[in-house]
Amino acid sequence: MKLSVLLVLMAAILWGTTGTAQALAPTNASPLVIGALRLLIGGGTLLIYIAFQRNFTIKGIPKKALFISALAMALYQPFFFSGVHMTGVAIGTVVAICSAPIFAGLIEWLIYHRLPDWVWGLSTILAVIGCLLLFQSEESIVFDPLGVLFSLIAGLSFAIYTFVSKSLVAEHPPDVVVALVFSSAAVFLLPLLFTADLSWTLQWSGMLSVLHLGILATALSYILFARGLKGVAASTAVTLALAEPLTASILGLFLLGEKLTLLSGFGLVLLMAGLILLSNKQRFKNVRA
Repeated sequence: MKLSVLLVLMAAILWGTTGTAQALAPTNASPLVIGALRLLIGGGTLLIYIAFQRNFTIKGIPKKALFISALAMALYQPFFFSGVHMTGVAIGTVVAICSAPIFAGLIEWLIYHRLPDWVWGLSTILAVIGCLLLFQSEESIVFDPLGVLFSLIAGLSFAIYTFVSKSLVAEHPPDVVVALVFSSAAVFLLPLLFTADLSWTLQWSGMLSVLHLGILATALSYILFARGLKGVAASTAVTLALAEPLTASILGLFLLGEKLTLLSGFGLVLLMAGLILLSNKQRFKNVRA
């Protein structure tokens, strides 16, 4: 397994904890505020991190690409957390992340005029079907159309972020790119905090939740993801990010008391098979050749 693939998978595993972290936060914690605080803490942590690096520079980074990447990430936060809040941890996470590879494939085809290879196609089909079957992990599901729409918008935002960030890290240091993107995205969402009720952040559960989301599930995870992007295609990285709902489902089982049915268990197997196939992409391509 390539190091770049491993880095993306490690990032996705950290992202898989976001829904659970939100669920364990105080009940009066707003999903919009959680998303804004996540970016504010994550962006601040990243800026402090690169400030201690020697000879780092922000010169030459294209402002348009930086703006699009930051805006996509700023949109991802409130739509993802709102989707999770309205549809539940499992469904919100699965819809957002499972739609992202489909959007990524369309972007690569329509904008970059490239068709992803057969390994990506097969592994994405397996992983997406596996994610859909994970819906069965919740016995009582209330379908919320608006929540699903929010999750789909989050998936599109993540796909756009990945493609634009791929172009940025190809020419510039990944750590600097991530720090600038997330600190800029935090500025977009900063107005949400001016009138929000932040009293829940003074509770231990709230404080630990936002610190985990900001430092581990944002600052650390997106540095890993950006470094991994240097060695894998954007569409491949988005599919590998499906390790997020896998992690979310496992955490839902053991920490939130969600139940695993036979069908959802089969979904887990398919999802893992798709990730294993894509993680060893070159080996399978060589076997077919």
